[in-house]
Parts: sequence; C-alpha cells; structure tokens
Amino acid sequence: MNVHKNAKLAPAGRALLVQRVVSGESRRAVARAFGVSERTVGKWLRRWWAEGGAGLVDRSSRPRRCPHQVSAQRVRQIERLRRQRWTSPAIAGRVRVPVSTVGLVLRRLGLNRLRALEPREPVIRYEKGRPGELVHVDAKKLGRIRRISHRIHGDYRRRGRGGGWEHVHVLVDDATRLAYTELLPAEDAVSAAGFLRRAAAWLAQLGVRIERVMTDNAFAYRSHAYQAAVTSVGARHLRTRPYTPRTNGKAERFIQTCLREWAYARPYRTSAKRAAALPSFTRRYNVERPHTALQQRPPLARLLELSEQRP
Repeated sequence: MNVHKNAKLAPAGRALLVQRVVSGESRRAVARAFGVSERTVGKWLRRWWAEGGAGLVDRSSRPRRCPHQVSAQRVRQIERLRRQRWTSPAIAGRVRVPVSTVGLVLRRLGLNRLRALEPREPVIRYEKGRPGELVHVDAKKLGRIRRISHRIHGDYRRRGRGGGWEHVHVLVDDATRLAYTELLPAEDAVSAAGFLRRAAAWLAQLGVRIERVMTDNAFAYRSHAYQAAVTSVGARHLRTRPYTPRTNGKAERFIQTCLREWAYARPYRTSAKRAAALPSFTRRYNVERPHTALQQRPPLARLLELSEQRP
C-alpha cells in the first residue's frame, strides 16, 4: 500500500519511533524529534504492542461495512443485461438504480465499453521467408524543435508550439527487419512516392528486390502518384484493413523504436541536429543493434543468412 505523500513517518520511521520510546526516551521528546504529536506517538505504540511490526504498516481506508453498496445479486443482474448489449440507461431503468451506479459497476467489471463484449481476435504472427517479399511502409509526424520542450523538462506549461511539422518515413523488410528511413518536410503523395523509389534503390544495392508493399489507408498511399511509384519498382500494393494498425505492426513497432532511441533519446537543440542523428541511428539499428525477433542478431546479419540460403 502506498504511503500518503504528506506522511511524516514511513513504516521504517515508525519502527524507529517505537524503538526510541521503548528504550527509555519520553514520548514528548520523541514527538518533538520526529515532528509529530504525542498522540501520534501513542497511536503507533499501541499498534506495535497489539500487532508487533505488522501494526506499523498503513491500513486500508476502506470501511468495514457499507450499507448502500450494490448487492451481489444486482451486480450479476447488471452484468447479465450488459452481456445482452443493453445500454447503461436501459439497465438502470430495468434494475432501478442510478445510471451513475450502473456505470461504476460496469467499469469495475471491465464492461463499460461494448468492445469488451467481443471475443479477442487471435494474435497472428507471421514472417516472410525471402528478403523483399513484403516491406512495411509508414510515416510519423514530429514537431519541429524550436527549443527544449516538455518531453525533456516535463513542464507542460512551456510547450514548444508553432514550429511546424516534419515527417519520418520508414520502410521495414518483413523477413530481415532491415530498415530505411528519411526525414521529409511533408507526408503527401509526392513525398511518399519519392521515398519508396529511393528505398527500393537502396535495397537493390543490397541485392533485394521489393515484391509487395504494405501501407495503411492514408491519402498519400491511395494516390495515383503512389500507385505509379509502386508499379515503377515492380511491386504490388497491399493496404491494411481500416482501423487495424497491427496488420502493419512491424512498421509501427519500428517507429516506436525510432521515437525511443532517436527522436526522444536526448534533448536536441534544433530540428537540424535531430535530423543529423537519424542516419547514424538507422545504421546502428541495421548493423549493430540486436533484435529480439532475430535471436539477438542485427537485421543485416539476418539478410546475409537468408542470402546464403538462396539456391
């Protein structure tokens, strides 16, 4: 149990307080030394005499009895109606309790949202066998840096606003987790198409040809310019189902790694310094950084291994 933030005595301090009184010091002197009242000293002494060391730990503030608590029978009735997809007002009218009470019970049961009534979809993990067989593409919007902001100093009253935006575009190979990144000023169709062509040329230098490109349903990826870029690299375009970002999970996961280990890893003074750090991060990710899904090997090692297995 957490100790109250304003408490003058933690359990270790209470034990010391009791020890000093038992050793012969007066309650008044001990109270003055610990900055508490004699009544507080007496309270901890009585608890120690009655329960020993366990009595010096904070107790729950929950009442021993609550006459107005919702009965177990009524809770079961609320749960049964909710599982029949009744709304909170409808349940309140049927059970004859306030809507707020129904809401509290449903939150306690974890049924306050209707999606909790749906069975969870099974987690489907897959990994392609050939480099370039499928690549995941995505982009993340980042605020331009004008000064050290709240993500570093923690004071939300001093946010860096009005600097505009820039976008980190990422491509991750499904089989090897090899990544290509660029920081661009926009996320429009022209930027996305140009990024794909440059990423395909970079992979071609490593002997990898893109066969399929998976993206979400953002406007840039549905544009004619992007479709032309996919065709020009000799690939087929796959799009995720709406509102299911996990389908493109390898790109989503890599973006989280980018944010944690590059974008917010240290307090950059300017956007230019953050941009200058991106190539070195990507190089380290591909060449040195161990990857959990690759048995603690970097993506480049996985690429070399798969290349040697080719007939």
